[in-house]
Amino acid sequence: MTKRNRPPLAIVGLALLGVLLLVTPLVALILEAPWPTLWEQLSDPILRKAILLSAITATTATVIAIALGVPLAWVLASGSGVPRRVLRALVVLPLVLPPVVGGVALLLAFGRRGVLGEPLYEWFGISLPFTTSAVALAETFVAMPFLVLAVEGALRARDLRFEEIAAALGATRWYTFRRVTLPLIAPAVAAGAVLAWARAIGEFGATITFAGNFPGRTQTVPLAVYQALESDRDVAIVLSLILVVFSIVVLVSMREHWRF
Repeated sequence: MTKRNRPPLAIVGLALLGVLLLVTPLVALILEAPWPTLWEQLSDPILRKAILLSAITATTATVIAIALGVPLAWVLASGSGVPRRVLRALVVLPLVLPPVVGGVALLLAFGRRGVLGEPLYEWFGISLPFTTSAVALAETFVAMPFLVLAVEGALRARDLRFEEIAAALGATRWYTFRRVTLPLIAPAVAAGAVLAWARAIGEFGATITFAGNFPGRTQTVPLAVYQALESDRDVAIVLSLILVVFSIVVLVSMREHWRF
């Protein structure tokens, strides 16, 4: 970088303040961690249940997001005009929607008197709110847009010549998608799945609103942190460190997909 291209000292100073703002809380978390009793804290049954429940529900949400999100991304990438733009806006909405609002919306949709929840309960006896299934559903709601956007971008950027060749050889659209398109976009699907899993495991607002905070049944790690802050500060710090580790793992696994 030449001297002419160097940023002014004022810009450098503001950048350093930005770094300080972002790094200081993480450093404080590490410094305040109860390292001598860390393993003892991790052996707490309630804490371990929260970790296991978070892993199970986040993975379930990711699988659902892949199963529904990849076809949805294909539809978005193939369409055009106003209907596609409206559909895309609806898909992206959970990204900017306050999580607690998403929880209220889920409750109104799938509660016992909800739009879909009432017939589910009356016809099949299924009640979703305040269950482990509600946790997975809330996490899917907030996480699936990440996967859809990642896969849609890959579908739009793919080389269509391979699919055209497959069609010329007599392959059906479904066969072409499975054997040609899907392998081409597999890295984007993997990246979107990682992002969706990370978003799901950190979900709080929609989960506590729609599923509640019941240890062993709906209490995920973020909810356990919230509860522990009122009773056991060390447990809250340990759980927070676990989420930080998960975040670092996601960043490392996504390093080939970041563009700097």
